[in-house]
Amino acid sequence: MCVIPDSRWLRRRGPGFEGGFLDERVEHPCSIWGRGKEVLPGSVWLACMVLRRGPLRRSRGTGATVELLTPLQGVSMHVLRKTFAVTAAAMALAACGPQPETSPEETAPESQVPAGAVDDAARAVADAARRTPNELDAQFAKAAGEFNVPVSLLKAISYAETRWEHVRGEEEFEGRPAAFGLLALRGQLIADGAALAGVSADAVRDEPLANLRAGAALLSKYADEAGIDRADLGAWAPVAVRLTDISDPDIQAHYIHNDVYAVLREGAGAFTPAGKVAVSLDATQVEPKFALPKMQALAAGPDYAASIWRPSPNYNARPAGIGQQMVVIHTCEGGYSGCWSWLTNSAAGVSAHYVVNESGTEVSQLVRESNRAWHVAAAYRSSLNGGVKSHLNGRSTNDFSIGIEHGGYASSASFSSGMITTSAKLTCNITRDQGIPRDSYHIVAHGRLQPETRTDPGPNWPWSTYISKIRSECGDGGGGTNPVIVVDSNNANNDSTKGYIAVPSTWARGTSAGYYGNDYYYASTQPVSEPAVFHFHMPAAGSRTIQAWWVQGTNRSPAAPFVIAHAGGNSTVTVNQQTNGSKWVTLGTYNFNAGWNKVQLSRWATEGYVVMADAVRIQ
Repeated sequence: MCVIPDSRWLRRRGPGFEGGFLDERVEHPCSIWGRGKEVLPGSVWLACMVLRRGPLRRSRGTGATVELLTPLQGVSMHVLRKTFAVTAAAMALAACGPQPETSPEETAPESQVPAGAVDDAARAVADAARRTPNELDAQFAKAAGEFNVPVSLLKAISYAETRWEHVRGEEEFEGRPAAFGLLALRGQLIADGAALAGVSADAVRDEPLANLRAGAALLSKYADEAGIDRADLGAWAPVAVRLTDISDPDIQAHYIHNDVYAVLREGAGAFTPAGKVAVSLDATQVEPKFALPKMQALAAGPDYAASIWRPSPNYNARPAGIGQQMVVIHTCEGGYSGCWSWLTNSAAGVSAHYVVNESGTEVSQLVRESNRAWHVAAAYRSSLNGGVKSHLNGRSTNDFSIGIEHGGYASSASFSSGMITTSAKLTCNITRDQGIPRDSYHIVAHGRLQPETRTDPGPNWPWSTYISKIRSECGDGGGGTNPVIVVDSNNANNDSTKGYIAVPSTWARGTSAGYYGNDYYYASTQPVSEPAVFHFHMPAAGSRTIQAWWVQGTNRSPAAPFVIAHAGGNSTVTVNQQTNGSKWVTLGTYNFNAGWNKVQLSRWATEGYVVMADAVRIQ
């Protein structure tokens, strides 16, 4: 049931294979559609189940032909091509084990699935399948047929809102009711839809079919009120937007054109964990009869160039001298467009610094990192966060944090790898710019800090993978040949196999705002060395750039002496710690031996000042 030994590639054209070849190919996992019950692991079915033996034949170059596979009846080729083919084939190939060599005339093209992508694709498909445990096509069809609503529209709305997952939402933003079901119905829509469908509000929240029927009934009612031609799919656009709580006309246009009708044009599909088709949505060439979003240049975010600047009025200035010390991870409890719509509405009274969409293809910045967004409605309690930053107890978490919302729900069974990767790149950028340690005490779940009323981003947020990706993006844990090493003044933030600090007892701890990590050490300048020593380990000899971080102040030494011990001896670099605080300042580039090396901050400088030992970065 696995790969045809001498014919591993299918060519495709149009809605199916019949009628000729196109030069786009997909590697396939199946040789013959066997008789009787197939005994394959569920993951192999992700590819094999959508194919059957068909009439298309291809020359082997010897006058003979090989029977190839065509889509199984009832499953469109577009669904296979657009959503399933590459990842499903990769999973099936992995399950089939080592593959025979192809003959020279049938060498696979350069676009074939690379070896490392097989496992990644398998994980991505398996993760997505957890969101759709049941076959739903029949339920979508039943609800759509009962209320004379286009089934493709119902599927597209569900995809845009929940990625076809039956969600049990929570309140993320005060005043915005929780969303439920495949269609993410909220508040009064649940009650109204339940009445129209003849079911209870609890059924709409808890049962997929009841949720679809309630949504379809609402759409049908709105279609009657609008007097649209029900046969015209594009005419349903102003009807579809009424299932949302988006009130801004331009954001409505974004939602209709870039979310709902985009997936109608592109098509999509999902599997169950058992490898059966959960939902299939054929691509349809349709344009919504809805005003286009305003034609305007989309400015990049002021702090993150890969984001779109969509400024929110909901912010204020941070308290003086506190800085940015933590990143808080949220889920929107809704889709991306509805999320940034709510957070930019002045009536909502809430905001976040960033929002990442479900696929990771777009990031919006709403508030400058230097300003205070309104994303956590709780005072900070270090007892909830490993005792870290106890000096901030009782302060609003918003004072010193940066908030990132993500399209999706705390109840989601999984999150897309694209979202996780994009969010990790963003968080790397934030932590690098703001000097925030990349660990689970400084990159924190909303639910950890506000446990009485919030659980987001939920139990299935992949924390280990996420922190690892952040560190990898920043070069300090991704396994590169020259990883970045940060040695903090607090050894709790250090990996002792890579770096640590040793400080004499004559130094004291300080917590003036702007420090890296949790705090820093300081000591008065005296004609005595007694240095604070930052030790770091080099796995191999090589050249590295040394940078230092300190908190500036008028009583700081204008000539603080850093002593770098390198392969050529010792070099002393003096810096003015009255300026350039709370950022990385380069001390120089040197050659270091393999093994342990050190950077020292000495007290031996003009008296009457203090020197600040906060953090050192080696890259």
